[in-house]
Amino acid sequence: MPKGYQQMVAEANAVIKAVSVDDAKKLVGQPGVVFLDVRDADELRKTGTIPGAVNASRGMLEVYADPASPSHKAAIGGAKRLVVNCAAGGRSALACRTLQEMGYADVVNLTGGMNAWLQAGGATEPFKG
Repeated sequence: MPKGYQQMVAEANAVIKAVSVDDAKKLVGQPGVVFLDVRDADELRKTGTIPGAVNASRGMLEVYADPASPSHKAAIGGAKRLVVNCAAGGRSALACRTLQEMGYADVVNLTGGMNAWLQAGGATEPFKG
């Protein structure tokens, strides 16, 4: 029987780590920590991003994360810890699982995503893309 989105997110959440908004706020600007926003550009333009976040839309994640790809984003590969977010946490959970499968060791999902970040008064900056 085919898997649906909810089942895939639940399976991803079972094998990935998560970080709360409060704990993630303390990581902004820390050496070796990269915030990775997997939302699409339209979403980023509406809400902005977490300061310093790198954008790698979910649809292009594997291309940007693969060091052998000509479109590789060096900031992703240079991170010691990746804090991944989307709007609510589903796409970023799937992204975390994918990044783990690609060999990234320290990857965490921002619990509640950008919605929770904004609700908690987290800092933002305009999307620069």
